[in-house]
Amino acid sequence: MTTAEVAKAFAELCKSGDHEAAGARFWAEDVVSREAMEGPMAEVRGKAAVKAKGDWWYDNHEVHSVETEGPFIHGDQFALRFAMDVTAKQTGQRIQMAEIGLYTVANGKVVEERFFY
Repeated sequence: MTTAEVAKAFAELCKSGDHEAAGARFWAEDVVSREAMEGPMAEVRGKAAVKAKGDWWYDNHEVHSVETEGPFIHGDQFALRFAMDVTAKQTGQRIQMAEIGLYTVANGKVVEERFFY
């Protein structure tokens, strides 16, 4: 698959609310995920570790809504914009977040995802 094909299919899954399926289908086995933060989840490597990071996020947040815009494609990369309305389960604080995901594609798979917020 080309970057454009991966981007379109990945974005459609996210727009339908199935972020987990997007990762399961398109993450490379050695995918790297980078967050704009400090700590143990700032960078995780490997499909299982990236899935575990996502599972932690969903376990700790009540998701009210997520809107996905894009994809915006350039070369071997594409970006998606996410607007999220969530409540942190630990604090009860409701948060509206805006985030950009930048994805790098090689051989039809996402080899890196990098988040900006």
